[in-house]
Amino acid sequence: MNQETLKELLVDQIRDLYDAEKQLVKALPKLAKAADSEELGNALRTHLAETQNHVARLEKVFKSIGAPVKGKPCKGMQGLVEEGGEAVQEKEEGPARDLAIVAGGQKVEHYEMSAYGTARALAEQLGLNEVVELLQETEDEEENADATLTQVAMELFDSSGETEEGERAVAMGSSSSGGSAPSNRSHARKPAR
Repeated sequence: MNQETLKELLVDQIRDLYDAEKQLVKALPKLAKAADSEELGNALRTHLAETQNHVARLEKVFKSIGAPVKGKPCKGMQGLVEEGGEAVQEKEEGPARDLAIVAGGQKVEHYEMSAYGTARALAEQLGLNEVVELLQETEDEEENADATLTQVAMELFDSSGETEEGERAVAMGSSSSGGSAPSNRSHARKPAR
């Protein structure tokens, strides 16, 4: 595949991410307000500030690759945001709604980690070191946000006293070690072929 085609693909991915992050800037305040748990609300507000930085970082990426700052409708994020909003509306205030918010948030984080990883791999292939660093910084923050949400969920389970250790791990889609904290995978990625 030639460099121009790779660059077009990278620009397309960055436009998608840009729109996704802007959708989250609008959605996170609503989720933080709906959270019953003070810790969850604080985690969402902290991630809102990070998300605003993600938008600014993507604008630097656009500039670095010489592309206009322009989003492309991210239907994947739109679906995740809508799904999260529905879960909030369907649940009564309390731990169940907070856990629904966490579940929706973790879906978003995993979507973003995947999208940033793909964009970063394309930038690596193009030798765009500054772009690689910017994308990696955001990907790391998304992984940390995911780990924070897991921690909040575990504390919600502990405070409700309604589940056993094994059920908590299964409920959050993780191993019995208790959470989907960042994996042991290395940040040294193999270049795509």
